[in-house]
Amino acid sequence: MSNNVSHDITVNPRSVIVVSVLSIAYLLLSYFLVGFKGDQVVLLLLCNGLFYASNISRKFLICYLTFLVYWIIFDYMKAFPNYRYNTVHIADLYNFEKHLFGINFNGKLLTPNEYLKLNSTTFLDIISGIFYLCWIPVPFGFGIYLFFTNRRQCLEFTIAFVIVNLIGFVGYYAYPAAPPWYIQEHGFTLLTKTGEGVAGLIRFDHYFNARIFQSIYTKGSNVFAAMPSLHSAYPIVVFYYAVKNKLGWANVVFGVVMVGIWFGAVYTSHHYVLDVIAGILCAVAGIALFNLLKNRWAWFSRFIDKYESLVKK
Repeated sequence: MSNNVSHDITVNPRSVIVVSVLSIAYLLLSYFLVGFKGDQVVLLLLCNGLFYASNISRKFLICYLTFLVYWIIFDYMKAFPNYRYNTVHIADLYNFEKHLFGINFNGKLLTPNEYLKLNSTTFLDIISGIFYLCWIPVPFGFGIYLFFTNRRQCLEFTIAFVIVNLIGFVGYYAYPAAPPWYIQEHGFTLLTKTGEGVAGLIRFDHYFNARIFQSIYTKGSNVFAAMPSLHSAYPIVVFYYAVKNKLGWANVVFGVVMVGIWFGAVYTSHHYVLDVIAGILCAVAGIALFNLLKNRWAWFSRFIDKYESLVKK
């Protein structure tokens, strides 16, 4: 059980030095690992702004440190592409997907991605694009909601979210895999210099005469990180904690978004059905691992209690 002491987090010379040193170290390390980018400056300005703005903003920053760790690790993966460490699965994954979920169409066996691409509609293009835009804003926004309503649940949600991501990152390196769009564009040849593809989401951009997904996918960390689909994992974490917090009608909304993202992942040729299933298992494993650590390991529960005491209202 956490204590009821509420702490103000003040700005003092020591904390200013720590934040400044960490900020400079982050910029230098980022420069040498992945090169200087505007996103890094925006991230630092945001974090420093939250630190200096007010007591409540500092508590929010501390509560979201796990998200910050996730983003930095994801960005740094560019410096250590998974295709250097394990064989990239291209044809074998494609054929296994076709074997399990193949659809006969016009006398030919197709993967679900190929079938949906041939039978795409403007309505599904728009709906899939809208759902796919939810993959980061929905978890982030849900975390903000929990921050203002239940700090303990906010901390548990953000920690579980990062554990799910770390499991997914292990999967990326253990089983490098090409996404469906890669085969559609490049066949079964391994091309390590290939940039991220927008795939079926380009139809959403074209319909609205925008570069929304084109700009997003230029920031991708690795083309061969399709298995598991973390796009499919994130909404499960949100849905789990929404149900746990008894949010009523919001649970239905989060459930629809979850299924919509799963469908969009396959419809737009960003993931196989197998990738989506792996993402679902990744989320379940991450949530289960977090609950196991919290309930079985006293030190982990004490860590959350102390963490909570810093950000209590």
